[in-house]
Amino acid sequence: MIKRKKTRVISVGRIKIGGLNPISIQSMTNTRTADVKRTVAQIKSLKDAGCEIVRVAVKDRSDAEAIRQIKRRVNVPIVADIHFDHRLALISIESGVDKIRLNPGNIRKRDEIASVVRSAKIAGIPIRIGVNSGSLEGRRSSGLSGGLVNSAIGYVKLFEDLSFRDIILSLKGSDVVSTVDAYKKISGLCNYPLHLGITASGPYDTGIVKSAIGIGSLLMDGIGDTIRVSLTADPVNEVAAAKSILSSLNIRRFGPEIISCPTCGRCQVDLIAIVNELQKKLSAMRVGRSGRPVTVAVMGCEVNGPGEAKEADIGIAFGKKSGMLFKKGKIIKKIPAKNAIMEILKDLK
Repeated sequence: MIKRKKTRVISVGRIKIGGLNPISIQSMTNTRTADVKRTVAQIKSLKDAGCEIVRVAVKDRSDAEAIRQIKRRVNVPIVADIHFDHRLALISIESGVDKIRLNPGNIRKRDEIASVVRSAKIAGIPIRIGVNSGSLEGRRSSGLSGGLVNSAIGYVKLFEDLSFRDIILSLKGSDVVSTVDAYKKISGLCNYPLHLGITASGPYDTGIVKSAIGIGSLLMDGIGDTIRVSLTADPVNEVAAAKSILSSLNIRRFGPEIISCPTCGRCQVDLIAIVNELQKKLSAMRVGRSGRPVTVAVMGCEVNGPGEAKEADIGIAFGKKSGMLFKKGKIIKKIPAKNAIMEILKDLK
């Protein structure tokens, strides 16, 4: 069992972050925020995929003002991503945004920070201090992880001096080892909830590996309250990846889990095609009323197949063009390979 560090509880709209609340999934739109129609459509797609908090880029006044219209059309908390110009944060707050993200690397003046904090306090919304290695001061003198931590702590001190503690922290770098080290250090220095991620992790294939290693290792140490998997890909893929990370650690489950073998020369059915089709069919299914994890085993031969299938809630171990269907460790019947998916889905329903 993973023992989570208990952090301060912060509300982002209806989502509670920190404490022992579920680790929430975030993503970010890649549309122009002022294009309300496209932005709303993407937010709805992200929500349908399982995203619980959505961040939007605020590049100018039109983006900030568009948040008001966006909020009327979606029912997921919206975060305004603010860089360079603190006034955009003020307009976003007036537009009803649920959280502000400030970058210590490019919004540094104390009076500007104070004005944002004052406005957020009146609106009753939190601020994420989002330290990013791409806009970090003092990196060379203290190393990347030290620079991330020092930047975060310095910014936090400003907020605390202003009697503002509705804070979420992130310390994201593109280097996995340094980023993990930074999160571990900051976790030992404060009890603010942590937003985990590896920034600029790259295209899907490499980015998902870096993110899984970085985010996963921290979660296993009980560190982290909300996550975003940053990929150069469709944002919906970020949500799917985040769900996979949480599911693989048994932190949260979002639907039936497939256990399947990697295939070898013993396999006498097209297992890859069967598993891919089953995955698509299961993607829309929920765990069930009890919320108990459901495991589906799809095994290609007799070596590990019957054993793995018996351990699953439902499973099939294939032979030549057919397989034995198991349910809770008991053989139900022998079925043709072409009917495997239909039989599994019928039983799960």
